[in-house]
Amino acid sequence: MGNGFYAAAAWSGSQNWKALLFGSLDPGNFITVDKPPVSQWVMGLSGQLFGFSSASMLAPQAIMAVGAVALMYGAVTRVTCSRGAGLLAGVVLAVTPVVALMFRFNNPDAVMVLLMTAAAYCTVRALPRASLRWITLAGVALGFAFLAKMLEGLMVLPALGLAYLIVAPISLRRRLLHSLAALGALLVASGWYVVLTILWPADSRPYLAGSKDNTFMDLVLGYNGFARYLGKNHMGGNSGNPFDLPEGYQIPADIRQGGFGPGGFGNGPDRLFTGEIGFEISWLLPAALVAFVLVLVSRGRRPRTDVMRGAALVFGLWTVIDGALFAGMKSGMHAYYTLAIAPAIAACFALGVFEAWRRRADAIGRIGGAALILAAGVWGFVLLHRNSEWQAWLRWVVLAAVVVAAVGLLALALPPAARLDRLRGRVTTVLLVVGVLAGLAGSTAYAAATLPQSHTGGSPVVGPGRPKKASPADDFRKQLELLFGGQVDPQLVGLLQATHTRWSAAIDRSSPAAGLELASRTSVLAIGGFTSADPVPTLPQFQDLVRDHEISYYLVPEVKLPDSWRVDKTPKDPAAPVDPEQGIWRPAGNKQILDWVRAHYTATQKFGDMTAYDLTAPPH
Repeated sequence: MGNGFYAAAAWSGSQNWKALLFGSLDPGNFITVDKPPVSQWVMGLSGQLFGFSSASMLAPQAIMAVGAVALMYGAVTRVTCSRGAGLLAGVVLAVTPVVALMFRFNNPDAVMVLLMTAAAYCTVRALPRASLRWITLAGVALGFAFLAKMLEGLMVLPALGLAYLIVAPISLRRRLLHSLAALGALLVASGWYVVLTILWPADSRPYLAGSKDNTFMDLVLGYNGFARYLGKNHMGGNSGNPFDLPEGYQIPADIRQGGFGPGGFGNGPDRLFTGEIGFEISWLLPAALVAFVLVLVSRGRRPRTDVMRGAALVFGLWTVIDGALFAGMKSGMHAYYTLAIAPAIAACFALGVFEAWRRRADAIGRIGGAALILAAGVWGFVLLHRNSEWQAWLRWVVLAAVVVAAVGLLALALPPAARLDRLRGRVTTVLLVVGVLAGLAGSTAYAAATLPQSHTGGSPVVGPGRPKKASPADDFRKQLELLFGGQVDPQLVGLLQATHTRWSAAIDRSSPAAGLELASRTSVLAIGGFTSADPVPTLPQFQDLVRDHEISYYLVPEVKLPDSWRVDKTPKDPAAPVDPEQGIWRPAGNKQILDWVRAHYTATQKFGDMTAYDLTAPPH
């Protein structure tokens, strides 16, 4: 089921039209996922047509990859008049590991990147004749990209706008007017949904998760927008700490360092080249930057309206601007976010290879081709070396091939005897082909190793399984996975399936609610949304729902903490009575609701670490 959080929303959309429209986590329409609904529209409609299943949910994601590759082929073929260059661009996109991962996963990134690629394609189509229609269509595509993942879908906008303003063959005034028309199209394509959320009565639609005031723009500008980028979003729940332990206990430092503390996703200007992010996106990033420079230098004396240089600006500025934004992001950044620059890298690389090929008889073509090949192959060697236990031979083959190809190209750049010109051309062709294939080998192998793996959870990874060092966090992590959306006790599933209320149960946070929904195929109310920080339901609202018999059970994870986690190490008096509550951790975000339920209802059943309170029984 990939990411259970989005899978539950896809299931909800396959069951209920309002849930589909708003991207609700539950068919009862209490709360949405914390993203706009375009991705849920695709997966939910597929579920309505074919019945909800893993296949009906994930097949559309794979089809989107086919669409993105086709758009990449079309864009590069159009500007180079070379099908080979277009095919190369499509192949490079397909063999990028993060593409192999995320276009077979159910996060919103796949549809967002497809729409970003469509916007770039439309911009490339608009450049030769300054087509108002095509640049307007680019705005429409970006508008729907915004409705897929908000501001991240608009990160390509500066690159497209600058390329059109620089290259389009009309006066500056008309270029500006066309850009304003495209911006208007973007606002209409995205704004209608914002207006819908405003005009639709708030009490008859689900709460917009991630917002503090149930408004779409607060979600855009706050939790999932500038606040996230600046590291000031409200991650952490009502208590200010998602792991708010009982008094006298704390999570040991070594466990926090194992992935539960700040900085678990990496940060810093080199983040695109390190850790999991490096494995997912950086294989051809250095080569793409070299290719961008190569095209600009090679075509430096062409007119302002040169379409080839315009395409390089579209994809090169996309790579540079978005890469810089990712590098500067202050909040937690998942590695798969970098899918947003995969099409730009693929196109830049293909354009650079084409330009080196076109000028292979000149020194600039040979030197540029050698630099491009070395950048791809040497960095591929470095990445393969980081996982040196897997296919250890491959990195040495890649390194040897690109070094031979690059040295050969540099040697051929020297003035030869006239009689060697024809031989030099043939050797140059062979060296370019060998060098490009070797440069792609590492990325291709890692993408191929990604495909057979089963990917689940919030942070899927690429490549073959890499051995993990055991840490004290492992047991705690497994326990959390069970509590927050992992396996569900079969007896608990049966209990929920036997209910007849609007929501079979209520539980803190969206992830465990999603896991329960997928296991039982019943609607589960997620208290507090994804981080438990959303201010719904309030205690009075929850009391009204219980009074109106809308919820059958309240579920509370209860974990016995290790005695070693106690801050106070003073020996206990053996004669003192044992406190049954000592060391029991109930990770509930809304403490008021937890305390009210425990004060008025009796725990009726326990399923592993999950305790159920029957809300249909008379309160005491």
